[in-house]
Amino acid sequence: MEKLSRIIQESVPGKQVTIAHVIASPGPEIHERIGVPSGESIGILTLSPEETAIIAADVASKAASVSIGFLDRFTGSVVVLGDVQSVETAIGEVVRFLHDQMGFCCAEVTRS
Repeated sequence: MEKLSRIIQESVPGKQVTIAHVIASPGPEIHERIGVPSGESIGILTLSPEETAIIAADVASKAASVSIGFLDRFTGSVVVLGDVQSVETAIGEVVRFLHDQMGFCCAEVTRS
């Protein structure tokens, strides 16, 4: 009789910004699909641990004239809306704050 091994896997999230992206000129279909008002640039953040989304939304809204289009503290997703310069400023400040003040490993801010 063959002896079977039992493996237990556990997920322990690190302190990470995995996506920090700015969509400068999204088409109206993107706004429609994600359910946010059209005509604005979109900033996207994906964070771990997931509750960091609350902190990121606070930092973003204080850094620039943006609105929070979506925040999910269970998946760590944040969508920021505004003019392209404001969105870039807000996303950049979130990444800087989480890295410098909270010791997060951060992805580079990208733009399309």
